[in-house]
Amino acid sequence: MPTAQDALSKSPEVLVVGLARTGDRDAFAELVRRRQSWIRTLMRRCCGDITLADDLAQQVFLQAWRDIAKLRQPKSYGTWLRRLAINVWRQHLRTRDALRDADEHDDSHYGVQHKAGIAMDLNHALAKLSDTARLCVVLSYHEGMSHGEIARFVKLPVGTVKSHIRRGSERLQQLLSAYQETQPEESI
Repeated sequence: MPTAQDALSKSPEVLVVGLARTGDRDAFAELVRRRQSWIRTLMRRCCGDITLADDLAQQVFLQAWRDIAKLRQPKSYGTWLRRLAINVWRQHLRTRDALRDADEHDDSHYGVQHKAGIAMDLNHALAKLSDTARLCVVLSYHEGMSHGEIARFVKLPVGTVKSHIRRGSERLQQLLSAYQETQPEESI
């Protein structure tokens, strides 16, 4: 016999959001189940720290539970949740100790010989970017947002967003150059 949770798991998201807006905990739990992987990945790309990302994702869903009744359009739940996630990330940046990571972005002590030998993954490389550049790059490449959308989300001019994405992308190419060096060249 199907349970209420089975019915929720097969229901369209807009219906589940509508139920969650009325305070239905099971419906909200279904929304968390559907979106938690996406939000955790977004937070991991923003901060580069798995543990912190999980904590931030939890904050996102706690905020979502508190505010879901205010969501006017259930069909815009994904965009609304992304905005909450970005706001949680930005709040984290505002409240952390500004000097704690002051030398985090200085790679001058790494020699070229060490870079080729280190297996860098994307999250590690993203963590090397400035906070704003990382956020713009993640929203562009991971979330597929346009420059205009990013500018509205992070409240920066479009030109500044483009600069952050360009410089961040160039920096990522530098940091991940070992991957490019190991791939065979394509014949023309």
